[in-house]
Amino acid sequence: MSDYTIRKIKVDEYKLLDDFLYEAIFIPDGVEPPPKSIIEQPELQVYVEEFGKKDDYCLIAEKEGRIIGAVWVRIMDDYGHIADNIPSLAISLYKEFRGHGIGTDLLDSIILLLKSENYEKVSLSVQKENYAYRMYLKAGFDVVDENDEE
Repeated sequence: MSDYTIRKIKVDEYKLLDDFLYEAIFIPDGVEPPPKSIIEQPELQVYVEEFGKKDDYCLIAEKEGRIIGAVWVRIMDDYGHIADNIPSLAISLYKEFRGHGIGTDLLDSIILLLKSENYEKVSLSVQKENYAYRMYLKAGFDVVDENDEE
């Protein structure tokens, strides 16, 4: 599925991050998805609120004029926070585009972008049963802290 492009998000597309924030919520098999309003909770709004400040970077995957995935980072006190100078990462794709390597391409691309902006590290939090967990390990992420679920 290489008929997609990865590019920087445009300002007028920032509002799409709400959709991708919701898509980033891991829902185990057999579990009822939460209502979309869950993203209004402060611990989730930290990922998207007033996006576009210094240290905010976002790349999107686009296919045939449709934005199908996003990866973004910002300095924030979120679930994956490890230090005040290390950006935290969020990534998601619409379900029908998962499992085709697009997420890996987005992840690799944001890591290159961060390196070009002189960031040495990036952090994230992921549930152990999330299939993306293996993608992060393969990309070179190390487990810094863990509990039973994350």
